[in-house]
Amino acid sequence: MPWEETDVMDQRVKFVAQALWKRVNFTQLCAGFGVSRPTGYRWRERYREVGSFALLAEKSRRPHSSPGRTPAEVEARVVAARRRYGWGARKLRVVLLDEGLDMKVWTINRIIARNALIAEAASHRPATGRFERKLPNELWQMDFKGEYPVGRGYCYPLSLLDDHSRYAVGLYGLSNQRGKGVHRCVVETFRRSGVPQAMLVDHGTPWWSTTNGHGLTWVSVALIKQGIHLYVSGVRHPQTQGKVERFHRTLAEAVRHQGKPGCLGDWGQFCAEFCAEYNHLRPHEALGMGVPAGRYHPSARAYDPHPPAWEYAAGVVVKQLNTPGCLDYRQRRYFVCEALAGEWVGMEEVDDKLLVSYRHMYIREIELGLGRTRALVLPKPSP
Repeated sequence: MPWEETDVMDQRVKFVAQALWKRVNFTQLCAGFGVSRPTGYRWRERYREVGSFALLAEKSRRPHSSPGRTPAEVEARVVAARRRYGWGARKLRVVLLDEGLDMKVWTINRIIARNALIAEAASHRPATGRFERKLPNELWQMDFKGEYPVGRGYCYPLSLLDDHSRYAVGLYGLSNQRGKGVHRCVVETFRRSGVPQAMLVDHGTPWWSTTNGHGLTWVSVALIKQGIHLYVSGVRHPQTQGKVERFHRTLAEAVRHQGKPGCLGDWGQFCAEFCAEYNHLRPHEALGMGVPAGRYHPSARAYDPHPPAWEYAAGVVVKQLNTPGCLDYRQRRYFVCEALAGEWVGMEEVDDKLLVSYRHMYIREIELGLGRTRALVLPKPSP
């Protein structure tokens, strides 16, 4: 998300802003950002070419032509075979060999992908390896486990799991997935187990929004103010949150084995008993048949109900956003982010543009002449 401190796009914006605004020694500026002078010149010229900080992404290095690409008539035969049989590349290669066409498996796979013939169930990015933090509380994973009918409503179990130890730091049965209940449960967990360094979430509505270009909600802002780095998992890629997904499988098995609680009030006791068994009794294969409690300890970072104000760099003008999350500047009003309503943001005027930052990240570019605004920092993928 834009929520992690070191994003390549964010660094590029900061570099160009300083090169244009502060007029510092260019060699020293490049050294400070750890880039070569040619790279620095390229970034600056890229900005001058596109005229926007929000469009500073690298140009595609893809060639305009593909002289080594499979001939169209051969590709058509592969596509026809795929559509007829629906098989994978290894089986299709045998069929094509019978037709006198000798092709590599990877070539057939590329043709299948290029023609959008991958089945939806097989189109998810594969998990490339086991991912685990080295110490407890370096990263927590947070997610909802579907819904369970209870009486006239539903129960939505909310899970918080430590990445290193698989320890369930929190499990709550909520009547909905709205932010107020989620925030209350998260704060309760922080008070009991301390605050983690980072949290991994998906595109769920309590902590993710599609309305402001940043994904920020008031819940995610509250977490950021605790000094937590937030990561967002890939869309349609639940493997990124593999540990909490596996935890949910175990939870579902327990519900089937023990029976689903009949009412929402019974879910509290069920969650407490399940966590006690999961954390302290149930052997875990990924932990060498140990238990999560054997690898977990609470975080030393205490929850702060009144986090201190962020200190912006010298020369940055600081102003408070209004209730709708808008900024008043030079007798005009500009939308910034509704999730930051009432928050203090930094402003830097560069090249007839206003760069708006919140804490460690740029969030909005405003073209002062046209009044047009763009979200600057896009979501940073999970680690």
